[in-house]
Amino acid sequence: MLLLALSIAASAADVGGKWKSQVPGRNTTRETTFDLKADGDKLTGTMVVEGASSPVSDGKVSGDTVTFTVTTERGKYNFTGKVSGDEIQFKREGGQGQPREFTAKRAR
Repeated sequence: MLLLALSIAASAADVGGKWKSQVPGRNTTRETTFDLKADGDKLTGTMVVEGASSPVSDGKVSGDTVTFTVTTERGKYNFTGKVSGDEIQFKREGGQGQPREFTAKRAR
């Protein structure tokens, strides 16, 4: 049982660290930074847009998929991402706009 738990944890995508992206909005594209930390299947961290930091909540890592929620002044956003090496292909839903897709790249 312990080996199974360890193998599942080992197969989770490496999402820890800073990720930078250009997120399309209604009228502009905003530079967005995600600072993520994974502990097993739990994901925590922050999202920073234009100097404003918002915490990640309800974060989960399952294999190469990450999901989390961020609440800002503009609303509540749900993120789903697929990790591939040093990139995460995200889909963001919620808030005041249409769903958006974007790519975050690991910051070096």
